[in-house]
Amino acid sequence: MKQYAEALVIFSGGQDSTTCLLQAIATYGRENVQTITFQYGQRHAIELEKARWIAQDLGVAQTVIDLSLLQSITHNALMDEQQVVEAPTAGLPNTFVDGRNALFLLYAAIFAKGKGIHDVIAGVCETDFSGYPDCRNVFVQSMNVTLNLAMDYEFRLITPLMYLDKAQTWSLADELGYLDYVRNHTHTCYNGVEGGCGECPSCVLRERGLQTYLAQKTVV
Repeated sequence: MKQYAEALVIFSGGQDSTTCLLQAIATYGRENVQTITFQYGQRHAIELEKARWIAQDLGVAQTVIDLSLLQSITHNALMDEQQVVEAPTAGLPNTFVDGRNALFLLYAAIFAKGKGIHDVIAGVCETDFSGYPDCRNVFVQSMNVTLNLAMDYEFRLITPLMYLDKAQTWSLADELGYLDYVRNHTHTCYNGVEGGCGECPSCVLRERGLQTYLAQKTVV
C-alpha cells in the first residue's frame, strides 16, 4: 500500500483523537499533519477549547467546521443539556448522534481532497466503546469505498485505535511519551465537566482503562 506524506486528523480534543494526533505527528512529521474539528452543538463544548489549545500547543494547523445544523434534524442527550446521559443495557445509548461520524468523514474527506491529502485519521474504536454503530470497522470501510467513488479520489481512512481497548490506548499514549499529556489536557466527559464527572459512560470507560493500564504497568 502506498504511503502518503500528509495526513488529516479528525480531532475533538478527547483522549482518542489526541492519541491519534500524537501518533500522526510521529509518523508523518508535525509539518505534514493537519487537524479538523467539528462544532455540532455538543453539550461538552469544552472539548472544542481543549482541541484548540492542544493543536496550538503541538504546533499543528486546525480547521473548525460548523455542523450545528445537526441540532435541527436530530435529537439526543449529547446535544441536549436537559436530558440525562444514560447507557442502557440494551439498545443504543441516548448519546448516539445519528449520522455524526458519516458527516465527519464526509466533510473531512472533502477538506482533505482540497488540500491534496489522502490519509484521513479517525479515533473510532469498536473494542471498548459506547455501542455506537458508526464506530465499527465495517462502517468505516464502507465509507472509504463510498468516498473514493463519490470523489474519484484515493482516500485512506485510517483508524489506529479500532481494535484497541482503552487500556491499550493509554499504553499507546505512553509509548509515544505523552501519557501525562493526554491524561491532563484532554476532555472526554459527556457532561462537559472540567476534569470529568466520573459518572457518564465516557468518563467510566476512560478511568477504567487508565487504572487497568497503570495496574499492568506496575506489575511489569
